[in-house]
Amino acid sequence: MAARTSAPRKRTTAPSTPEPIETASGDLLDFYRQMVLIRRFEERAARAYTQAEIGGYCHLNLGEEATVTGLMAAMEPTDYLFTNYREHGYAIGRGIDPGRIMAELYGRRDGVSKGWGGSMHLFDLEARLLGGYGIVGGQVPLATGAALAIDYRAGTEAVVCVMGDGTTNIGAFHESLNIAALWDLPIVYVVVNNGLGMGTTVEKASGEPELYKRAASYRMASARVDGNDPVAVREAAAAALSSARAGKPFLLETVSERLKGHSVVDPAKYRTREEAEALKAADPVAAFAARLAGQGILTDAMIAEIDAEAMDAVAAAVAFAEASPHPSVDTLFDYTYATPVPNDSRRLPGEPLFDPAPFASAPTAPFAPNGASA
Repeated sequence: MAARTSAPRKRTTAPSTPEPIETASGDLLDFYRQMVLIRRFEERAARAYTQAEIGGYCHLNLGEEATVTGLMAAMEPTDYLFTNYREHGYAIGRGIDPGRIMAELYGRRDGVSKGWGGSMHLFDLEARLLGGYGIVGGQVPLATGAALAIDYRAGTEAVVCVMGDGTTNIGAFHESLNIAALWDLPIVYVVVNNGLGMGTTVEKASGEPELYKRAASYRMASARVDGNDPVAVREAAAAALSSARAGKPFLLETVSERLKGHSVVDPAKYRTREEAEALKAADPVAAFAARLAGQGILTDAMIAEIDAEAMDAVAAAVAFAEASPHPSVDTLFDYTYATPVPNDSRRLPGEPLFDPAPFASAPTAPFAPNGASA
């Protein structure tokens, strides 16, 4: 590993231990509203995929709404977020208009990536969502680099890098954590452990299935939290971010099982009927509603009203996406590079490698067989 060419800023402030966050009933209701909106959005996305309105790959946050909501509630607007390809809910949580998100899923020009990214590649600089990434773990080194950039310019922001449990088995995960620990980078690595790397259980894929313990190899602070509790996730993430801002990177594991398959087209046959029923019974949206109802914060009428609001918002998002035009083919390469690059090829599939026009106008000699002179 190459040494740094200049010394980074060294934080001397010890990470503070945040006081338990007082959660007002209004905040809890906001948590519930966001969880319901994510649920209805993802259900509608699944439907649109089966109707061939959405192409490519499509991975949903169904069952992970509490984790998404808690993480996003802990972040500051100026913090940066990197995610994997299961990122629709995170985009909603960062305040991006659902219509722009749905338009991107539809591949339309008004989408957050102008229709060229699709489900796996949402990006919004204003919201500081710096991408969903289709390659497993592809976001981890980049998020670490963003944390290094913050450190060099003595910024106060932090980076949150979200990944699935399968990512903890790739080399880039360990390399990134090692660098972050060595260089005191302001980053929180979040492993959303849904128990399955596609269809393989964590226990069969990892020598240490309690994934937060992997941070011990780098003397990095870590914790595991119930990913079905948005309040617990928010408090754990707030503590992790406090550590990161003080120059002590953190590994946070949230245990949050997805309700459906790895992607929309995965029937999840690796789960038994009993396992599927147990997951349905532990649905985090329904569980949080019951919890708030038990505290006298939520009534049946409010549940119906919030659900209707979410359905209306999703219907409006679909209408926005359907009304948005498809991107023009001549914009396909506009965002390949951030700045102009010499000899940048913009050749579309099926087009010739070279412009044939100069050759078409050049004079040619008459054909003569057997090498004879014409």
